[in-house]
Amino acid sequence: MKKSLLIIFTFSAYAATAQDNISPAANYTGITFIKNATVHTGTGTVLTNTSVLISNGKIEKIGTDVTALAGDVRVVDATGMQVYPGFILSNTTIGLREIGSQVRGSNDFNELGELNPNVKSIVAYNTASKIINTLRSNGILFANVTPQGSLIAGSSSVVQFDAWNWEDALYKKDNAMHFYMPSLLVLPNRNGELPIGDPIKIARDKIEMVKQFFRQAKTYNVTANAATNLKFEAVKGLFNKSQKLFIHCNIVKEMLTAIDFVNEFGFDVTLVGAEESWQIAPLLKQNNISVILGQTHELPVMVDDDIDQPFKTPAALQKAGVLFALTDEDATTTGRNLAFNAGTAAAYGLTKEEALQAITLNAAKILGIADKSGSIEVGKDANIIISTGDALDMRTNIIVRAFIQGRDINLDDKHKQLNKKYSDKYGVK
Repeated sequence: MKKSLLIIFTFSAYAATAQDNISPAANYTGITFIKNATVHTGTGTVLTNTSVLISNGKIEKIGTDVTALAGDVRVVDATGMQVYPGFILSNTTIGLREIGSQVRGSNDFNELGELNPNVKSIVAYNTASKIINTLRSNGILFANVTPQGSLIAGSSSVVQFDAWNWEDALYKKDNAMHFYMPSLLVLPNRNGELPIGDPIKIARDKIEMVKQFFRQAKTYNVTANAATNLKFEAVKGLFNKSQKLFIHCNIVKEMLTAIDFVNEFGFDVTLVGAEESWQIAPLLKQNNISVILGQTHELPVMVDDDIDQPFKTPAALQKAGVLFALTDEDATTTGRNLAFNAGTAAAYGLTKEEALQAITLNAAKILGIADKSGSIEVGKDANIIISTGDALDMRTNIIVRAFIQGRDINLDDKHKQLNKKYSDKYGVK
């Protein structure tokens, strides 16, 4: 008991003192004028010596002949700098998971049970997470906050990273339902022993259970019901396509099973993970299935795959015309390497602007926010970052300014604070 109280006290003290000087930016109703920049629009176009005029949080003008108006104008001289749309982390537990398994009270990303479609990740989202500001420093301004679980885990929501609470952070609510498909790949354990029984049959039975759930939900949605079923109500959006079904799977057999959900139910499906998607890219395109690649910096699934296959998969999807996004699911980086995953993809077949789209406009399209974010275009929210160099290169990714819906946000974070603290202590310049 004393040990538990000590852990709680230590964590509480840490939470109370860390980053307490970083607050959300106040609304700004004046004009922001970013001038003389190289603007990467996120649509594949690069504009040189270009200015961007922001008014009331929206992008109002873009061009080489744009001038600042008189009045309340905030001028940002971006001469020699690179301007990008804010990066989007398409699949993450940020704000739901803080300190892994060490402090259980800081985690709220996984519910008990196998069928939890009525779970909503957004209500557990913690805007005071110490990780969020470290992501902003790398240009990541948005995230799709995703619940985890064994089968149907619940719905994700898109948040922006400058908010007092989850209500302020919410950018698009319940955009996708998440199905974690049981593995159809049997692997030995560390001792080389195979599982007891028939794990493939068990996995197939669970997949059939999920299909049966959706069949019952479909019937529920077209009939009059005396009582409300919260689980069936939660998936109504899948049938009218106001919500997507994100299926987490990796190997070809699993992805072919995911296509069955499209054929039987007509769902709008996105594959998450999809490590072997390069093998069936034309089939995914044919079935209008989009992809979120879970991790670029990793080893291939099979031992006989090319060692650099994860680096080349984005280019294979691009060539096939598959709509895809990149994310960073590495637990050690917690999303911070998103831009560098894109940079690696650019070195293995994508152009720099195609790689940028994979973490901006493509991600926005998949998440359902492309009407207001994901690119630098007139009429969209001013979600913009400014880097002194190439933001997809870890050597030159130095984010000096960031705007979320036109607000000039604070780019301080715990890492920077600790760096300054100990640089001052030891006199390091």
